[in-house]
Amino acid sequence: MNLTHLDENQRPKMVDVSDKNNTTRVAVASGIIEMSQDAYSAIVSEKTKKGPVLQTAVIAAIMGTKKTSELIPMCHPLNLSGINCDVEELPELSGFKLTVTTKLTGQTGVEMEALTGVSIGLLTIYDMVKAIDKGMIIRNVQLESKAGGKSGNFKR
Repeated sequence: MNLTHLDENQRPKMVDVSDKNNTTRVAVASGIIEMSQDAYSAIVSEKTKKGPVLQTAVIAAIMGTKKTSELIPMCHPLNLSGINCDVEELPELSGFKLTVTTKLTGQTGVEMEALTGVSIGLLTIYDMVKAIDKGMIIRNVQLESKAGGKSGNFKR
């Protein structure tokens, strides 16, 4: 299998997408953070010293999504048309599930942007409550679905 991020001399390259058609592309990614009951309760009751954790995590997820090409070397800078974030409380885990949906009309996909947004959002939650629980676990950061583009649709 040939990797598209290597040239004929096996040197890294960013894929040339100039010949691809503009299509609508959507990607959904999610991830979970588990924590102690004390940390979970502090977030839900908005009793943390650093402010509103979940709202801050959503803003961080949006910012991380927009900065993906600055963080992941072979990602193209994209003109995203939409970013949506959803945080679900998971009381049975003392945790939260963050879902990020990215959208654009363009020549390349938005999976990496959705995954980066989830990662940055969850890391922000960790950062804001690490004084309460340093043992938090971030897990299952994964692509849930993608639509559009040459490779077609994917659904987990």
